[in-house]
Amino acid sequence: MRIQNLILFLLLSLSAALRSQPAEPPLRIALFAPLYLDSAFDGQLEYRYARNVFPKFINPGLEFYEGAQLALDSLNKEKLPLEVYVFDTRSAASTLVSQLTDPALKDLQLIIAYCTAAEVRIFADEALKRNIPFINVNLPNDGGVINNPFYVMLNSTLKTQCEGIYQHIQKFYSLDRLVVFRKKGALEDRIKGYFDEAGKNTRGMPLRLKYVELPDSFQVNHLLPHLDTLQQTLCIAGSLDENFGKRLAGQLALLKKQDYKASVMGMPTWDAIRDFTKPEYKGLEIIYSTPFYNPRTDHVSQQITHIFNTRMYARPSDMVMRGYETVWRFVHLLAKYKGDFASNISRREFDLFREMDIQPVLNKQTMTLDYFENKKLYFLKWQDGMIRSVN
Repeated sequence: MRIQNLILFLLLSLSAALRSQPAEPPLRIALFAPLYLDSAFDGQLEYRYARNVFPKFINPGLEFYEGAQLALDSLNKEKLPLEVYVFDTRSAASTLVSQLTDPALKDLQLIIAYCTAAEVRIFADEALKRNIPFINVNLPNDGGVINNPFYVMLNSTLKTQCEGIYQHIQKFYSLDRLVVFRKKGALEDRIKGYFDEAGKNTRGMPLRLKYVELPDSFQVNHLLPHLDTLQQTLCIAGSLDENFGKRLAGQLALLKKQDYKASVMGMPTWDAIRDFTKPEYKGLEIIYSTPFYNPRTDHVSQQITHIFNTRMYARPSDMVMRGYETVWRFVHLLAKYKGDFASNISRREFDLFREMDIQPVLNKQTMTLDYFENKKLYFLKWQDGMIRSVN
């Protein structure tokens, strides 16, 4: 039932642009997402998979689109003059470059995209050429883009995450013993470099971080020399590897049961780990950062949840919520500021589920604006299977 509803929902929505009949010129917006319609349907529009099968690789882009469509429905009820064009970036019939040069997009005013690292530069260059904002919804990557005031990243970069983690530790854990457990790797070296740079640039007292490199199949005995039964130790995961993170948290949870005083600070990739609800992690305080936090207690979130429960017999994913809030926020900003939209991209008046702190990122060599990035981070804590915000 859910697959059929989703397919019908997509086909009806993609068959034509969302239009209203206002007196004033409509706002022209393009949404790009990896919908994989050619993979899901054959030439006769027959679904390629069994009725009860829905491939996981389709989910993220589709969920983003589901949220975006719900936001567009809400905006249409406000009678905002809109023309919205939706493109499947995995289309077999057209490339991303050809989609961006579609004649229908002649007077485009806003690009919103769920994109890959290879696509970022293409979108950003097109936005710069047109002098219109490009909102990167999902990817924490600048894609090598510089000197582009029209590129906006909603997912914070690794550098911003490491700076935020460093500041959070300074504020709440500076009196603890601080140990960064890591493994060999280029990304691990980047993380260490970001922490070291944060220490050099801090206005406060630099943290005394101890770095410990662990072997691949480390055990509790590798952690024991760096922990104490009397003094609290904050163990910082110096790797984005989720398996490394789960292993580190699992070993520390075992040591907590032996009266070692420890908690663990994870990386932003830990937002995707749901194993922390399992009994083996009980007793350990697990903290990590994310720019995306929605407790779903507000009225709009509850409405979206109700729609999914009643129409699709499912719970809306975080990507559904991101799709909704992104379209809601930036279309409202475009409607209010129109020609001055780019200058007001950082305004917070249309924040919905969470705060965004969209700040300019300056090139240190040229002191020019490279792009805009969301700098707002939330710190979440897993403890005994429950999660909550701690800032």
